[in-house]
Amino acid sequence: MLYQIYETQRSFMEPFSDLAQTAAKLLSNPGNLAGQTPLTQRMAAGYDLFHRLGKDYEKPEFGIRTVDVDGVDVAIHERIEIKKPFCELLRFKRYSDDTATLSKLKSQPPVLIVAPLSGHYATLLRDTVRTMLGDHKVYITDWKNARLVPLEDGEFHLDDYINYVQEFIRHVQSIYGNCHVVSVCQPTVPVLAAISLMASRGEKTPLTMTMMGGPIDARKSPTAVNNLATTKGFDWFENNVIYRVPGNFPGAGRRVYPGFLQHTGFVAMNPDRHANSHYDYFKDLIKGDDASIEAHRKFYDEYNAVLDMDADYYLETIRTVFQDFNLVYGTWNVKGVDGRIELVRPQVITTTAMLTVEGELDDISGSGQTAAAHDLCTGIAKKDSQHLEVPGAGHYGIFSGRRWREVVYPQVRQFILSHAPQAAKVARPAQAVKAAAQPVVAVKRAAAKAAQPARKVAAKALAVKTPKAKTASRKAKA
Repeated sequence: MLYQIYETQRSFMEPFSDLAQTAAKLLSNPGNLAGQTPLTQRMAAGYDLFHRLGKDYEKPEFGIRTVDVDGVDVAIHERIEIKKPFCELLRFKRYSDDTATLSKLKSQPPVLIVAPLSGHYATLLRDTVRTMLGDHKVYITDWKNARLVPLEDGEFHLDDYINYVQEFIRHVQSIYGNCHVVSVCQPTVPVLAAISLMASRGEKTPLTMTMMGGPIDARKSPTAVNNLATTKGFDWFENNVIYRVPGNFPGAGRRVYPGFLQHTGFVAMNPDRHANSHYDYFKDLIKGDDASIEAHRKFYDEYNAVLDMDADYYLETIRTVFQDFNLVYGTWNVKGVDGRIELVRPQVITTTAMLTVEGELDDISGSGQTAAAHDLCTGIAKKDSQHLEVPGAGHYGIFSGRRWREVVYPQVRQFILSHAPQAAKVARPAQAVKAAAQPVVAVKRAAAKAAQPARKVAAKALAVKTPKAKTASRKAKA
């Protein structure tokens, strides 16, 4: 019933939102002589803000038309490689008529970016994709809004997510021989499971897996997100946040966790910050600060665009990752496409190098949650196992924005390059040498540094190191 009430309210507000947009344009039109008065400027700003608060935000586009590769503009064509009921595998195909650049592009390593299915669209990783396109062949999982998937397309479970990831990895491997995988936030857990199952069967596994800000072990440094999952029982989630899609969508009748509930949760985590942001936007409209206005619009066009998740997938994620901790306890069984039940065993991964990335100020995946993957993947050689903590970075800062581009990405790029076939290692020698020449200072594992003052940690240089053994970690905790 709540979903129907929300849709009724949204439909009722839509014409008023459109009228507010029209009024804002009329009042701010340069041809309107009265538009230069302080009162009119405030009225126009108020109408504009009302429009943005009341409008319906649809799925954004990636909008990546070109990227710079060593000073050469390279054209980007976004195309669908594989279409599944709940996901599409996108490829960002690069084109250039410069012979030297084209040769360089062909030699660069392929990367599969697994985007999160946790409320926002894959376009949240636009900056991640744009940055990586300069040095890699890029693929990304583009998860669909469950309310747009008809009931006849079947159910979607956490096991299906894992099977999708394996199919996408095999597809990229079939083209290039092998690939690298980057997972951001939520998918770190199913991606680790997918690669573990491939290793258990003796299949070829990716050359590297980079896991960024994910809840591998949600017991460590619990955040508000973790606490909600542990303080509420499984039945509470099923009875309070699961609703059926209304009849005006293709997926009518499907049980989902609605995107508008997820969005409400996002905003509730930092209500003051969002209120201040909207008030600043109002003042910027009055001042005519076009740069700040555009930055606000771009951020909230992405932030406010949310999708519904299939109920089975959502509930199973809550139970498996945040309540039962099946991955870390070694009790996670996954059903494959052939119907066989297999146990997830990360310790059998031996031929895939691993880099974990955490933000010091991450309030979604707490400190140590991602680094915990090193304790599980004991079969990976220490020289191929690295951890990176980014001082001063929050959750979004490790994959988007200045810290991602200037701090995280150079290390990710060098990590991939150091484990790429020889042909790919010559792709961008100048940048590779520059990255390798950067000083690297050892960083203590999450458990050891938890005792340090926050200011001391933030002041330390960015570092990469091989995590300590299980026993050392436990001693540090004690």
